[in-house]
Amino acid sequence: MFFKLPCLLIVIFSILIPQINTFAIFPSEQTSLRSVNAWKPTHTPASPKPSSSPTSTSSPKPSSTSKSPSSPTSSSSPKPSDSTNLSDSGYKNFVYFANWDIYNRSYHVQELPASQITHVLYAFWNVASDGTVSISDPNADLNKQFSAKSWEYDDGKTLYGSLKQLYILKKHNRHLKTLMTVGGWTYSANFPAAASTETTRLKFASDVVTYVRDLGFDGVDIDWEYPSDDTQAANFVLLLAELRKQLDNYAATNAPGYHFLITVACSAGAKNYGKIHLSEMNKYIDNWNLMAYDYSGSWDTHVGHDANLYPSSNMYITPYNTHKAITDYVNAGVTPSKILLGIPLYGRSFVGTTGLGQSFNSVGSGSYENGIWDYKVLPKTGAVEKMDSEAVASYSYDSSTQTLISYDNVEVVKKKAEYIRSQSLGGAMFWEASGDKSGKDSLIGTTASAFDKLDTKENLLKYPASKYSNIVAGMPGE
Repeated sequence: MFFKLPCLLIVIFSILIPQINTFAIFPSEQTSLRSVNAWKPTHTPASPKPSSSPTSTSSPKPSSTSKSPSSPTSSSSPKPSDSTNLSDSGYKNFVYFANWDIYNRSYHVQELPASQITHVLYAFWNVASDGTVSISDPNADLNKQFSAKSWEYDDGKTLYGSLKQLYILKKHNRHLKTLMTVGGWTYSANFPAAASTETTRLKFASDVVTYVRDLGFDGVDIDWEYPSDDTQAANFVLLLAELRKQLDNYAATNAPGYHFLITVACSAGAKNYGKIHLSEMNKYIDNWNLMAYDYSGSWDTHVGHDANLYPSSNMYITPYNTHKAITDYVNAGVTPSKILLGIPLYGRSFVGTTGLGQSFNSVGSGSYENGIWDYKVLPKTGAVEKMDSEAVASYSYDSSTQTLISYDNVEVVKKKAEYIRSQSLGGAMFWEASGDKSGKDSLIGTTASAFDKLDTKENLLKYPASKYSNIVAGMPGE
């Protein structure tokens, strides 16, 4: 994040630094890590500058440019989402799966730790200015054949790709819900236009429902990075309301009694969350996926933490902290049990430095892009792992190469799980699955073990109106 620079330079850097896709999950990289490149995503900072806590806003009004819808609207009004009751449903353990993982990373849906997670968010779909929602990588999502059984359904209306594997995974793990993620840093540019009129909102919601119906999803995750003014914020609420209405109408006809989920990937930077209508959005959102990472990186002048839970007394280390963001969300009217604390499965590196709060020369290399290392390869050989107890953050340092890498380890994630419980939050969220370790060092497994009960609400398997014959049939024999 641009935490160490004067405000003016922060703005300049936010404009100049390339922005990319990775499950961008937070203000700074939140935007970055969420961007998408089907072959190899790059991260870019989008860190927010500290600002005052957001104030509640009045109900949104349609923008002055709103037009009458070109297609009929449903007569029923959308129902607000019920608050999560942890005593009934258990904690949630969300994980993002990026569709580019099947390429250079050689990580596939079948490798997801299904017993330790409750929801898979499949990223990303693109959105056009007219509200059209589209697949970003047809080969990975729909066409690639992973199984020799593919010929069994080869009737021209058969779903293949990672999305077929995702349906099979949830078929064998009835507690596992799946959501399609629309947007991300790379695909957010058209959200303002797509949300600006009744016609475009209707188109957006209709397309999402079509994908849910055809591909067998349990809901949708919206990753708009980020609404920049009050008009966009108001239109975001209207977009969510239309989405809730159309999902409910689809359920009434095709899955009576089933509640399709709406979640939103949201910033941990006050510069971003201070602009949106949190209390109004909360009515339509089942979960807030707080992108609580990317607090420091290549855009900074001093080495800082990537995802510290609490503030540091040294502002050069980080002026950001997750606790403040969560406190601001709750004070603005967000239901605590709807908030999922985002945890990074990667670390950010700094080379040519003597330690935290000090200057650095470069970010060095990385697992797939400079300055970003998968958690599964950390700490690097020769590095010593250390803990900042004040901020609740971990990092490693190699004095021989003067390299510091900031990342969450098992000890930190245990403390974050304790925090989630103490604050009555809904659970955890991870970006993204391919970066984790296995066994006792798995961060996803660490939160799963720390929560006394995981959400076991059943997913939906029946999609009678799907255009894919194997989805309609329920993937028999798979």
